Amino acid sequence: VRPRTGQTWWALLPTVSAAAFSLAPREVARDEGIGPTRRAVLVLDQASWHTAKHLTVPEGIHLAFLPAYSPELQPAERLWGLVDAPLANRTFIDVDDLECTLVRRCRQLERQRQPIKTRTRYHWWPRERHPARPR
Repeated sequence: VRPRTGQTWWALLPTVSAAAFSLAPREVARDEGIGPTRRAVLVLDQASWHTAKHLTVPEGIHLAFLPAYSPELQPAERLWGLVDAPLANRTFIDVDDLECTLVRRCRQLERQRQPIKTRTRYHWWPRERHPARPR
């Protein structure tokens, strides 16, 4: 999530592991054009799959780790209630049915930037700096 704009990027991964998580920064870099001349910082908790020694992070992506046991500092943590809403009090035929529901919800949330921004832009969150445009 980009707290300033409410823009989100979602990844439904098959498992929680360093190998699976390595897919996420790679896809974000591809989708956002991140590389040697355009950089991004991903703020993460210290889950073992985020801190694994064999984690692959593409050029231009920098990982910033929050203190241990501090989910209240992670803006993305405040989105789980929005993601989980269509799952509450429901049963699903199978995992594919659950996945389709989650994909549909994530796509809806991508278009709802103001509620995302409201939940994630803490007053103390650093402002994004934009490079000066060439004249």
